[in-house]
Amino acid sequence: MAKVELQVLKSGITRAAVTDPKHLCATLAKQHGVSTSTMAKYLRVLTAEGWLVREGTSRPAYQPGVLRDVSRSYALEGLDEQTPWERDFAPCFNLPPNIMRLAHHAFTEMLNNAVDHSGGTRASVSMRQNRTHLHMLLRDDGCGVFNRIRTAFQIDSPEVALLELSKGKLTTQPEFHTGRGLFFTSRLFDVFDLYANGLTYQRNQWQRGGWLKANPAHSTGTAIFMSIALNSPRTLDEVFAAHAKGEGDLTFSRTEIAMRLAHSAGEALESRSQAKRIAARLEAFDTVDLDFEGVDAIGQAFADELFRVFGNRHPHIRLQPRNMNARISAMVAQAGVV
Repeated sequence: MAKVELQVLKSGITRAAVTDPKHLCATLAKQHGVSTSTMAKYLRVLTAEGWLVREGTSRPAYQPGVLRDVSRSYALEGLDEQTPWERDFAPCFNLPPNIMRLAHHAFTEMLNNAVDHSGGTRASVSMRQNRTHLHMLLRDDGCGVFNRIRTAFQIDSPEVALLELSKGKLTTQPEFHTGRGLFFTSRLFDVFDLYANGLTYQRNQWQRGGWLKANPAHSTGTAIFMSIALNSPRTLDEVFAAHAKGEGDLTFSRTEIAMRLAHSAGEALESRSQAKRIAARLEAFDTVDLDFEGVDAIGQAFADELFRVFGNRHPHIRLQPRNMNARISAMVAQAGVV
């Protein structure tokens, strides 16, 4: 008698229950080459675990349970990112309205990035829902986002490319994109991990400043993992508003920089060149939050270049340092910023 791998069954059960709820047992039995009685036993296991909800007795129908999992792979050429969401994913998940909107935005933004920027041929997307969280994973087989930015803008290293990307308003196709996508998407979920070109960029809601580390295991393309609690009150509008000009005007005018991204491990923020690297393109914003969490010290030349020289050249831009220790606060004050 043929045997079905339960894990294989789980990987497609959500979509199958949505597509054919009344004939699920017979359809899957035929697909896997087993009897309906054998498949019924598997479905009882999946129901007990939370993958399915059974309705009726003699001729039962099934609906997806609290555990849901959908994974698909797409050719990138000519792909419309909205169609996979509407056809393959949205119908399969039961999410609070605010979480559904966050997921929709993140899904389409990141898949569109793969289509337009990765230079790859395929992308895969997985969404998983359990009793407490929604997880999303997107991968492409392209050149990697940090190398893409480094090459397009003639930046020396992937680390500096990440610094620029984290500021927002950076795009290799300004005629089609505003550079908002990755900036805002990284702030939608509780956890945001980006893997590319041997590096990992991680950002989470309890440690707002992103941090960077080597990830030699990841080879080609870009992979993005996101996770959010289903009871999160966060909304798309409030994330946009936090970086907007003000009430009634959602123009992207406020950015934040994790200062730890501006230097390598064990290296201090000392030079004017480092300060200029941070200040690059900040004239595109009205307010800049400079997060010094994880930075122990800065040099006099660095502080003077960023806070006095840049500040005098761009008096309309508000530089707002935060999470400073006593040494950094004193150096910033010496540069004329209280």
